[in-house]
Amino acid sequence: MIGRISGTLLEKNPPQLVIDVQGVGYEVDVPMSTFYNLPRNGDQVTLFTHLVVREDAHLLYGFSSERERTAFRQLLKISGVGARTALSVLSGMSVDELAQAVVLQEAARLTKVPGIGKKTAERLLLELKGKLTVGAGATPAPGSAAMTGNDVLNALLALGYNERESLFAVKDLPPELAVGDAIRQALRVLSKT
Repeated sequence: MIGRISGTLLEKNPPQLVIDVQGVGYEVDVPMSTFYNLPRNGDQVTLFTHLVVREDAHLLYGFSSERERTAFRQLLKISGVGARTALSVLSGMSVDELAQAVVLQEAARLTKVPGIGKKTAERLLLELKGKLTVGAGATPAPGSAAMTGNDVLNALLALGYNERESLFAVKDLPPELAVGDAIRQALRVLSKT
């Protein structure tokens, strides 16, 4: 298994890249979330990879983070979901957005991804339940709305609310609220449900 690749970025043709690793050009397919964050051609790049071996080809998929690769691998475990569909899901939404959709059981968010119908979306929600975590990615800048949301989410979880309830309470909070006020407002939302 090829777990990581580092080299010079030679070509970018969405969704495929060519990376030169000591004279060997590797073709790597990446989700658009990774593609948009790539450096210019000629610069060094490092990607976490997943190798798929088929009868007719060896296909290499690359990701900017281990978390993205883990989500890709979880998607591949689902019956009827191949590498192309998994790439499409990760191109259409971030891992955090996918995890939130799973926790909140929002099939409509998944059906917005090209190639994902209602039945596939429902199967993804069922199969991914409990396998993806929300907010385990990069930490937001201190004082940002995302940081406040994470603090409120953590507070609600510490108070004994489950992840789904907590995400529901946090999703519509105004970004300018201080953490204490945001917690109080989230608790009001939870008391009404």
